[in-house]
Amino acid sequence: MSKDRIDIILEEWQQELPPLDTSAIAIIGRVLRIARLLEKHRESILVDYGLNVWSFDVLATLRRQGQPFCLKPTELYSLLMLSSGAMTNRIDRLEQDGIVTRIRDAEDRRSVIVQLTPKGIHLADTVMPILFEKEKQLLSQFTTDELQLFIPMLRKLLLLLEQDGKSV
Repeated sequence: MSKDRIDIILEEWQQELPPLDTSAIAIIGRVLRIARLLEKHRESILVDYGLNVWSFDVLATLRRQGQPFCLKPTELYSLLMLSSGAMTNRIDRLEQDGIVTRIRDAEDRRSVIVQLTPKGIHLADTVMPILFEKEKQLLSQFTTDELQLFIPMLRKLLLLLEQDGKSV
């Protein structure tokens, strides 16, 4: 089997500090590297639609809510794990692009709701199938059994990190 970048890093640490336990890097290092590469892959697809990963995340989060495709900003930033300031900036940009609009919350006049515009809905419905198909193609090198092994292990790691979310 070929060596990947993490194998090389592990060898370098073994050479420099042999007593150092680097076993976690074999997994964590690969997960982090995979995440970065997947984000780059996603960006390369989204750029053709005037989107990037963060704008797609907002678009997808609103779209999967169903009619009327809206959430309060606090719900959005909670789901996307962002600060309120970062969320405000993202909403501003998407509103300028005509992808979302802010509407007054009928239940609380001090509050607003972020809603996809018809342009945002169309964009989401155009991009989702293309992106998801290309991501499926990335995984096509794995057998169904291999993929079914990944899912519970990745879920377990994710739940562990989310449970300990205050420190992550």
